[in-house]
Amino acid sequence: MSELVLGMGLIAIVLTVSALASGLVERAPLSFPLIFLGLGFLLGETGLGVIEMDTHNPVLEAVATISLSLVLFLDAVQVQVDELRRDWHIPFLTLIPGTLLVIGGIAVASYVLLGTTPVQSLLLGAILASTDPVVLRDIIRDERVPRSIRRALGIEAGMNDIVVLPIVLVLIAVLTERISGASDLMGFIVRVLLLSPFVGLVVGGVGARLMGAADQRYNIRSEYQAMYGIGLVLAAFYAGTAINGDGFLAAFFAGLAVTLFNVSLCQCFLEYGEVTAEMMMLLAFVLFGAVLSTLLGTLAFWPVFALAVLEIAVIRPAALMLVLQRAYMSNLARLFIGWFGPRGLNSLLLGLLVVQAGAPDAEHLLAITGLVVVTSVIVHGISATPVSGWYGRRVASAESTLQEERESTFTGLFEPEATEIDRNTVDELAAMLESESPPLVLDVRSRAHYERDAGQIPGSVRVPPDLIEEWAADQPRDRRIVAYCTCPNEASSGRAARQLRAMGFDARALLGGYNAWEASYPVEPKGLVPIAPA
Repeated sequence: MSELVLGMGLIAIVLTVSALASGLVERAPLSFPLIFLGLGFLLGETGLGVIEMDTHNPVLEAVATISLSLVLFLDAVQVQVDELRRDWHIPFLTLIPGTLLVIGGIAVASYVLLGTTPVQSLLLGAILASTDPVVLRDIIRDERVPRSIRRALGIEAGMNDIVVLPIVLVLIAVLTERISGASDLMGFIVRVLLLSPFVGLVVGGVGARLMGAADQRYNIRSEYQAMYGIGLVLAAFYAGTAINGDGFLAAFFAGLAVTLFNVSLCQCFLEYGEVTAEMMMLLAFVLFGAVLSTLLGTLAFWPVFALAVLEIAVIRPAALMLVLQRAYMSNLARLFIGWFGPRGLNSLLLGLLVVQAGAPDAEHLLAITGLVVVTSVIVHGISATPVSGWYGRRVASAESTLQEERESTFTGLFEPEATEIDRNTVDELAAMLESESPPLVLDVRSRAHYERDAGQIPGSVRVPPDLIEEWAADQPRDRRIVAYCTCPNEASSGRAARQLRAMGFDARALLGGYNAWEASYPVEPKGLVPIAPA
């Protein structure tokens, strides 16, 4: 069978199986990485022998390069800069130390268990500190999990590449002896860590503005804008490589430029880019599965498996538990974030960079990475749906509102209770509701308290407290808002009012909340006013 026909068959399998299995994946303890890695093992040389591929295959290199470039670009584009602009240092000073602790922990475990050199151990630590966006995507979309926790995982997945990738590149340069002195190190830093991001920012910012201007003047059709976006990713990669820097860093910063400079890309590109990236990533999983089916046989299984268990169950949870101590969240939330740091395609792609660079023992390092990734894909793929459901049920049935349910944003988890927010008494609210300009009353009770209470303040709109920011994004700012809850000291409604005030609303909390209103004024059955869409 020719490689062209085989390639078309693999793409057909990826497209059809992913579509047919999508409903099952959302409901069952399965994930797409688990399905397509398994398919790769089945089709590889130790299985049916349909795919014969080694680590130097140009098809694998092309698929891996395009996949990683698209993933990095889209991760950067989807970082919500508006959310991070205020107190931006909070996630950086929290998640970056967490990533560095994970790198250090894996490096020590690799050195002790596997006997790798110090540089190889650090390289494995950096490669295995990268989280997989494919597995995390299902968790980030699960609305049973409070939005602040989903945002924490999303921000980490989007931003830890900027920590991991430079470290990987520097260590690869050390292993391949491209850095042998201070002058070599300075030249490498300038080319790779300074010029590559600068070129990416220029390509992304200027390129996106050009399309914006052209669309405004000529009304460019959406399909061409989508194609232009893919071209922008490839142009950034090419530009970074052309200056003898790094194309992947350039691709990431090109995407970051779009958000930093507040340039709007057509939604069609984001949708088309995500679909293209998804197809390339799943195809890459199949190809890596075929490669690993032969590579894993070269390993001493138990020491590497012990490394995988330590990384998944001890090193990352302990690191995240430590760096999230300052956050106002339950220990359950800290464990949830610590557990879901799945290793997957990004780690395999970074491992392949080591092979492509010709580093000593590169294939052995890739095989170690592969076994850790396979273990993570199985464990996290099987646990994603049930663990998310279990955590969601704990949130929804908690006697006392969990702190993470009160916040829409990750940065908000580091802010204390909103004692500074103005309160209205129930008598003041009743008078305002009878006035010519009545306020909008928001019901921000926790899920559990909303289910337990029989009624609501007449005319109030229900918005879960962790979805305030999403709800408010498209609301007019010319009407006063009064939020109420059932928490002591108006903890949920105070935080909601603070978030709304930061977005430009005149927002206040109701002193005493729903219980105070119910004691003095009539309530109505829940649901008479439509619940605001999440």
